[in-house]
Amino acid sequence: MVNYELVVIGGGPAGLAAAIEAKKNGVENILVIERDRELGGILQQCIHNGFGLHVFKEELTGPEYAEKFIDELLGMGIEYKLDTMVLELTEDKEVVAMNSIDGIMNIKAEAIILAMGCRERARGAIRIPGSRPAGVLTAGTAQRFVNMEGYMVGKKIVILGSGDIGLIMARRLTLEGAQVLAVAELMPFSGGLTRNIVQCLEDYNIPLYLSHTVVDVTGKDRVDSVTIAKVDENFKAIEGTEIKFDCDTLLLSVGLIPENELSKSANIELDKITSGPIVNESMETSVEGIFACGNVVHVHDLVDWVTKESQKAGKSAAEYIKGNIKDDGGKISFKAGDGIRYIVPHYVRVKNVDKEIQMMMRTDNVYSNVKFVVKGDGKLIKEIKKAHVAPGEMETVNLKLEELSSGDFENISIEVVKGM
Repeated sequence: MVNYELVVIGGGPAGLAAAIEAKKNGVENILVIERDRELGGILQQCIHNGFGLHVFKEELTGPEYAEKFIDELLGMGIEYKLDTMVLELTEDKEVVAMNSIDGIMNIKAEAIILAMGCRERARGAIRIPGSRPAGVLTAGTAQRFVNMEGYMVGKKIVILGSGDIGLIMARRLTLEGAQVLAVAELMPFSGGLTRNIVQCLEDYNIPLYLSHTVVDVTGKDRVDSVTIAKVDENFKAIEGTEIKFDCDTLLLSVGLIPENELSKSANIELDKITSGPIVNESMETSVEGIFACGNVVHVHDLVDWVTKESQKAGKSAAEYIKGNIKDDGGKISFKAGDGIRYIVPHYVRVKNVDKEIQMMMRTDNVYSNVKFVVKGDGKLIKEIKKAHVAPGEMETVNLKLEELSSGDFENISIEVVKGM
């Protein structure tokens, strides 16, 4: 058994930021475990720009953003292992991992940070009808093939889902010479950032079909056509609205799922909405000493938000190791009211709040000219006006310590109310 003060599972943007912040806060003996062949995670295949505007106040590509944290990690001498798979995590903060050099490793830590990120929903998760030819793949897989491996995935392409990866790949494949015939989205609104709708679709005259889904895929060895159709309010295809595209590739950008098999093995309580761990103000899960951050908790729009959340987790893990986190006294649960899908963190222990707490959330629909109404046990705390909100863009609400402490609250709720 090898002992560490802190083990970080995942060497992407979340794990890197968390490990660095823990080191800055006095943790010396840290191990970062990454299953891929390089640090940086998904950022290494995101060669487009738009990263770092909040954290570094400059526009970077994904690899440039990752490199800043990798250089800092290496400069601090933080230990890491690549090509290493974590097989098991227990409630006692014991990790079983394996690679081709060290073999099976049994590791004991004083604290664990989960930063495994998320994975894409594949064809099997959404039950697309039709045959099973080659040429149906997720947008992230296509991104890796094109940007890192140097393979073109197709020439005539239809994309299902308007998540950010799908939108970005519509532009990327167009620039590589492919013809992107259409992007179909099941919902009546896009799941991606507005800037990506404009820069990746509208700028390249790629049509977006809202309230549409794929109803047929044909082809024996390779996709030769994809048919989409309009759906009703129950998401059932409307007969007579079919549009058939002759194409050789179907990309799926139909959502991301937090990677939480290890969380389940440690009996960590998961949120049914986000599929990620339930966390408190310190980003600590239901198992004491195990923290989580980034897309393993909930899917973020921007890596900048992942970084800031992960820095909080890294600092909190350091405070836990030093015995400075208080687990007594007042606890307030955060509740998602009308119009809000979820809130992270899920609850707050007031004694651990320094000046304020930031709540991150997503709405359940597109709303204009509304306000977020924040209440403590039904008593109004504050109202925040919003000209426009959408599920594809994360919203934040900050509550100062005096607002949290303004009443002996058990629950604080946030709801969307129409009319500013």
